[in-house]
Amino acid sequence: MASSRKEQTARKLIADNRKARFNYEIKDVVEAGLVLRGTEVKSLRNGQANIAESYASFEDGEMWLINSHIPEYLEANRFNHDPRRRRKLLLSKREIARMASATDREGMTIVPLKLYFNDRGMAKLEVAIARGKKMVDKRETEKKRDWDRQKARLLREHG
Repeated sequence: MASSRKEQTARKLIADNRKARFNYEIKDVVEAGLVLRGTEVKSLRNGQANIAESYASFEDGEMWLINSHIPEYLEANRFNHDPRRRRKLLLSKREIARMASATDREGMTIVPLKLYFNDRGMAKLEVAIARGKKMVDKRETEKKRDWDRQKARLLREHG
């Protein structure tokens, strides 16, 4: 019983980029920390964030999360943050170099997948090196998903 409770509290999901797995072919996933201000953390604790249109960019040897939306914390009226500000991602130099080379040489994109609190209460962002899918690939993904759904339905009805 205690282990299942720990598994539930290990990751408190704040935001999920569900379209990323449909629009991109995910190659490699890395967990990154975020540099946040106090009111941003409070908004995240309320479960408010949107990373659907955001992406990560490599600039001056650092990785930045761009176009993510963390709404203002309403109780803090004077010291609030800009909801769409750029946020620095905390990664090792080796990970930053690997991701930067993948985006430069191979035409990959760095896409955020999930924003969550880990078991220590730290805000973490799961980012992936990904390649954009073409329309044909998206249709194939949709066909496979529909077939899996139909197969599961048939098994439930007749099995």
